[in-house]
Amino acid sequence: MTDTIPDSWQPVLDPVLATPQARQLGGFLVVEEQAGKAIYPPRGRRLKALELTPLDAVKVVILGQDPYHGPGQAMGLCFAVPEGVRVPPSLVNIYKELEADLGVPRPDHGDLSKWARQGVLLLNNTLTVEAGQAGSHAGRGWDAITDACVAAVAARPEPSVFILWGSHAQAKAKRIEGLRSGRHCVIESPHPSPLSAHRGFFGSKPFSRANAFLAENGRGAIDWQL
Repeated sequence: MTDTIPDSWQPVLDPVLATPQARQLGGFLVVEEQAGKAIYPPRGRRLKALELTPLDAVKVVILGQDPYHGPGQAMGLCFAVPEGVRVPPSLVNIYKELEADLGVPRPDHGDLSKWARQGVLLLNNTLTVEAGQAGSHAGRGWDAITDACVAAVAARPEPSVFILWGSHAQAKAKRIEGLRSGRHCVIESPHPSPLSAHRGFFGSKPFSRANAFLAENGRGAIDWQL
């Protein structure tokens, strides 16, 4: 691992990073970079989700699959892209549902940092990807790290919301002991991609449902407007 683990996540991740699997991941990334391959997001941004959302601040978890693989897109937050980069189709659909659900105007950018700073953990399952090769770093060791992050949130006594879009996020959540204990709110729907959004993502109202649960449990609603 070349990126520094944020302080609040260190007790969760230090044991995982000491495993052979994690060391193999670190070695793999070094070899790929030494071979001249472009890896997204670049060093310093791969743990951005953990940096912007400390463990004790998490209210909502949104799970993605892996980073965008185009130049300048990946910023370490699932579904997000930096300002000035064209908003990807899945995020366009997320914005459409946000507008329909809460009346929030669609932003003209894809930077979701404001959500992250309020306690929305925007976590991909795999935190790196080779340029132009979607899913190329899946199965390389990131799963153990991101599983540990989700499990740590699920183990906390504070009720949280887990928004699971698509079968990949839903399958990951099923591995997490205690996630369906009844203490947390789990919101599931199809993925917001253009291929599946019309199968039940649109109209699922994840934002208002999340805020209603947070308010009921005294945790404070998220301001979803960007």
